[in-house]
Amino acid sequence: MRLAVGLGARGLGAVWPNPAVGCVIVQGARIVGRGWTQAGGRPHAEVHALAQAGEAARGATAYVSLEPCSHHGKTPPCAEALVAAGVTRVVSALTDPDARVAGRGHALLRAAGIDVTEGVEEEAARLANGGFLSRIQRGRPMLTLKLALTLDARIATAAGHSRWITGPEARRHVHLMRANHDAVLVGAGTARADDPDLRIRDLGISRQPVRIVADSRLSLPPESRLGRSLDQAPLWLLHTAQASEVAQDMWRAEGAEVIECAQDPMGRLDLADALQQLGARGLTRVLCEGGGGLAASLVRGDLVDELAVFSAGHMFGADGTAGLAGLGVDEIPPHRWALSHSQQVGRDLLHQWRRVGYPCKT
Repeated sequence: MRLAVGLGARGLGAVWPNPAVGCVIVQGARIVGRGWTQAGGRPHAEVHALAQAGEAARGATAYVSLEPCSHHGKTPPCAEALVAAGVTRVVSALTDPDARVAGRGHALLRAAGIDVTEGVEEEAARLANGGFLSRIQRGRPMLTLKLALTLDARIATAAGHSRWITGPEARRHVHLMRANHDAVLVGAGTARADDPDLRIRDLGISRQPVRIVADSRLSLPPESRLGRSLDQAPLWLLHTAQASEVAQDMWRAEGAEVIECAQDPMGRLDLADALQQLGARGLTRVLCEGGGGLAASLVRGDLVDELAVFSAGHMFGADGTAGLAGLGVDEIPPHRWALSHSQQVGRDLLHQWRRVGYPCKT
């Protein structure tokens, strides 16, 4: 099952709105088929593994990191494919919370006389598919906040210089992070000041994440790098009713998708609503790359599920720009984050944190 979970993770960033599922088919002590959900969500992991196993699937055991689907969508049900292949036992990690499945896949298998074991390596599978579970259970994608900070938690000098705080190895690692997320999010201020591209580069990966800018008034100019590369990667712009119809029509004509979101009590973009809008469009995993104001708003709203904090060997002092805008914290709250992983990346350190209680089981 650990192998199945690991295989499924290969699809992260490429299979949305589907879950990233892995499947291993075992005949006796021999693996006869391995598969994972392919780009775009088709074929599913079970079909991929069954095709590799062929006749060796008859009488075999299938280990699947998520309950096999039972509904007819763009592909026939995987549960039926397992029955037709003659598999005699299925071991799954998670019950699929999608209302179209939700136990029906397991029931279909049992009705066909197949032995079903549930809940094996459930926690590992839950973590690997946290984004899919978030979209189904909370209506919004999982959100990872990436911060690149000096040792004193600054993101720019007093003069505004910010390139490059981290080294080339850390920056390359960020491109790997983009590759296993469905979308990359930045604020309008960062988009204007840094003029980022936000595509995956130098990894040999042709698929690109959706690039998203939180831009209440649609102030980003079309001549920006994001605007000029619309033919190479999608661009979604989150705005409020404050954005003019002229700006909306202009960006639509350029090929971007403009998404109107609610406003918070201060008249700013309501980020909780924005994430719900992204979930409704099928996104499961979003990587936020700044800036400090957007990052603070997401933290204040309890909308961050995972933190990826790169620390570099610089100190800019109190007159540098803080990595987060004000949070309004008066007293020390209970621990909100649990350290999940640490590693050295070139000359820098990466600490990854997970919000306590994420991913939730209900």
